[in-house]
Parts: sequence; structure tokens; C-alpha cells
Amino acid sequence: MAHKYSKVKIFHYPEKLASLPQSVEKILPPLHIRIKPTNFCAHNCYYCSYRSSEQQLGKDMNAKDIIPKEKMLQIVDDISEMGVKAVTFSGGGDPFYYPHLLPVAKKLAQTNVKFAAITNGARLSGELAEIFAANATWLRISIDGWDDRSYAEYRGTKEGEFSKLIKNMASFKQMSGKCYLGAVIIVDQKNAGHLLTLIRKLKATGVDSVKISPCIVSNDGKSNNEYHRPIYNVAKELTQQAIDECADDNFEISDTYHLLDEKFYKPYTWCPYEQILPVIGADMNVYTCHDKAYNLECGLIGSIKNISFKDFWQNDKEKFFKINPSVDCNHHCVVNAINTLLLDYLDGDPKHREFV
Repeated sequence: MAHKYSKVKIFHYPEKLASLPQSVEKILPPLHIRIKPTNFCAHNCYYCSYRSSEQQLGKDMNAKDIIPKEKMLQIVDDISEMGVKAVTFSGGGDPFYYPHLLPVAKKLAQTNVKFAAITNGARLSGELAEIFAANATWLRISIDGWDDRSYAEYRGTKEGEFSKLIKNMASFKQMSGKCYLGAVIIVDQKNAGHLLTLIRKLKATGVDSVKISPCIVSNDGKSNNEYHRPIYNVAKELTQQAIDECADDNFEISDTYHLLDEKFYKPYTWCPYEQILPVIGADMNVYTCHDKAYNLECGLIGSIKNISFKDFWQNDKEKFFKINPSVDCNHHCVVNAINTLLLDYLDGDPKHREFV
């Protein structure tokens, strides 16, 4: 089974890599964009980074923000014309609560831009689900509870939503199309002992994969590890048991549950990845990355409220170098390892490249 979570995908795009340094005048389009079309979500997960006062992510988010329909359609035209390769709709809120997602998805389906979404799955039904099943590359469901009661407690919903979600996932897999359906289990102290049970239930729906990831509870790495250490061995053991029992050619389990670096300090002074995978927020601001979305102080690249995304992106390369990771990014960063690889690649002495 081909590995879908490779950290070195970017090296398939050498022209983009060559354009990244500040000394290179050329600005190429991002390869992938995360779009957060709405900040509304009907669920109220206690650990949601966008609603947690313990994390810098989402600190300036307005839950009422939404990208207007005409602006979103303009963005689709721009990214198609620019040659952007992929778009992922995520939160903020839940993209399936965005009232214009159906026409946007239909429009994207007529372009060469691949698209995907991360959702709680509550609205994964009807024509919108059919469009995603037929045209999206992948869809990922975030999940935590393992039955109706626990799911309702996690998310502040009425009981029965877990059963509805399981039904939605099973129905989605029966729709025509090749959309890859995955789930990500957010592991915390409540559900760590139920991982095997939940993975079995997810496999029974026909989903293609399950990813196991830690709940992030703080900007501080040490605090995160102190939270996870009591459950770490149990979570790893049950995940391995699930791999041994459930994984096969049609069902992948990706174990990304890990303790974090206790020091989030970044030794580098510019971020290559913000030119590769930026974020467009529901406030029509462009942010450096998923980990700094809705942080106006040290995550903002600029606004596209009164300018097209294409014109914004192609003007003034200096905007990509305002943020200094060694100063501004002392928190969890999902692309830190990739940035480290990229900077090593870009900083290599060209006179010695042949001596591999």
C-alpha cells in the first residue's frame, strides 16, 4: 500500500523548492492551500484548538466569520488559473456547515485542482456527500468517542450522533467514486483504553484508513507530555494490537501518536512551508500555516478581502519573510521536521552536491 503521509512529498517539486529563498525573485503558486470557509461548527469538542484558551492557534478567531460565496468562487478561479495542485477544506469551523460548499465543490470538480476535506461527518450525506465521493481525492473524519454516550460527552451533542456518523461513513463508502475515506482518532485520557474497540467499528464501515493522533492540550511541549504519559503505553499497545488484527491491503492504520519535543524552539529564521501550504481563513486573511491560523500578531501574511488571491500572492515576496520562526513559532508545529529537511536541502553547498 502506497504511503499517503510521507514527509518528503515536496521533493517531487524541485522548481517550487528552487523558488523559495528570499534571494530568488520568482514567486510560484502554493502547491496546496487549506481553506477554512466558515468558523461555525455545531460540535463543541473540549480539546478543539480553535476554541481553547490554552493555545495560540485560533486566538483571534471570530466564530461568525464566513467567506462570501462570490469571494470563494473567485478564489477557485484564481487557484485554478495559478496552477495550485490541491485544496483542503478544514476548520476553523466544520466546512460541511459552509452553506456554499456544494457549488464550490462542483466548480472545483471542473478544474485540475484536487480537493479534500476534514469534517466531523455529521453532514456527510445527500448531494454534497455524492459530489465528494465522486470527485474529491480524500475525506477525513475526526472522531473521539467510541459509542453514543461517550461521543455526546466529547462533543456536546445529543446521544445518537455517533450512530448517525457510523451510518454516514458506511453510506459514503457505498456511493460511486474513488474518494479515499479516512478517520483520525484524537487520543486523550478518556478514550485511550477504547482505541481497539473504536478502530474495529471504523473498519466495519468500510473506511480506507484510520490515523491515531494525540490531543494537543497546551502550547508547552512538557505539559502535553505530562498529560499523555499516563496513557502512552496503553495507547501504543492497543494501536499495535489493532494493526495486527485489523490492518490489511484495504485498511491502513497510521500510528502518529507520539510524545512531543519538550522544547518547541526553532533554530531557523524563515519558514519555507508558508509558500507551499498557506491557509485562507474565513476572515479572508491568508496565514502562514495551519498551526498559526487566526493569529493576527504572528501568523498573518496579509488580507485578500479587497484583492484577488492571485494578485495578493504574486506581489511582494517580502511578505513571506515577516515571520521569524525562532521568535514567533515556539509552539507545536506540524511541519517543523519538513522545514528542517528543506532548509538543509536549500542551504547545501552547490560545489559539493556531487559528493552524495
